[in-house]
Amino acid sequence: MAPNLAPNRETVYGVAMRNFTRYPEMPDAKGLIEYGVRMEELGFESLWAWDHTLLGVDPNFPIHDALLMLTAVAARTTKIKIGTGILVMPLRNPVLLAKELATIDHISDGRMILGAAVGWYRREFDSLGVDFTKRGKIMEQSLEIVTRLWTEEKVVGDYDPYNLRGAVMYPKPVQKPRIPILIGGYVDAVLKRAATKGDGWLTYYYTAEAFARTWAKVRGFAEEAGRDPDELISTNQLPICVGPRDKIEGPMKHWLQTEWDYASWSESTMDSAIMGTPEECVEQLQAHLATGIDRIIFVPYRYEAEQIDAIANDILPKLKAR
Repeated sequence: MAPNLAPNRETVYGVAMRNFTRYPEMPDAKGLIEYGVRMEELGFESLWAWDHTLLGVDPNFPIHDALLMLTAVAARTTKIKIGTGILVMPLRNPVLLAKELATIDHISDGRMILGAAVGWYRREFDSLGVDFTKRGKIMEQSLEIVTRLWTEEKVVGDYDPYNLRGAVMYPKPVQKPRIPILIGGYVDAVLKRAATKGDGWLTYYYTAEAFARTWAKVRGFAEEAGRDPDELISTNQLPICVGPRDKIEGPMKHWLQTEWDYASWSESTMDSAIMGTPEECVEQLQAHLATGIDRIIFVPYRYEAEQIDAIANDILPKLKAR
């Protein structure tokens, strides 16, 4: 049985936090905690942190640890869900990760969502002593380990290099049967993993057309595996900038070109950006809603306060009214 993320299946709206910046600017840990509190006050359904240990050389991108930031926000909030978008799972010891996430689920009273993927930054893997070429296999193994530790009374299994000889992990997560898992990625092997090993797919900067096309593949893989595709949850991270298009388009494109990556093997693109007046943004978002998407995570232009207020006050009410 899969965790029920969105019982009413209405589209919900999350927001990303700026826990990474471009050097020499540094992310503000205390400011990010207050940001999380404010996102709950504004009515966002969920708050999402980016995950890397190391990112970039020249330029490099300073980043605060995703799980620590989400833990701090969880302690200061009561309603907003918290998620990793995404966690580079092969870089984490899965036994420690299962413990950390279960603890966060208790601190948050059952608000944790695990978004996870294999990662792409080879230098990061090399620095942490993890074989980059085996990251897919490691991810599969880690998913099995954390799921078993969360759901079984005692785990016995040899998962090289982890020898679980009667591994008993309590407390279990608050959420039953376990913390929801959304799997990120683009190639067919990953889409199959999302359809069969987790609770859905989380993607990054996909246009409505690309999203619909790829989500259909995920659903197809679920059906092939004998799983009800309606159980799966779909999520897309979308950049957004609210304002007169002739004034915002240039700065928005510059930001998207200088602080964001687009994997060549994916359909991620800066063309996914939502831009314009509130009415224009709502119109552009309607194409995404038409795909039946379960969750949109907004990535506001430079995380500016006025942008976030515009989304919360001028866009969300219009979307929810439709």
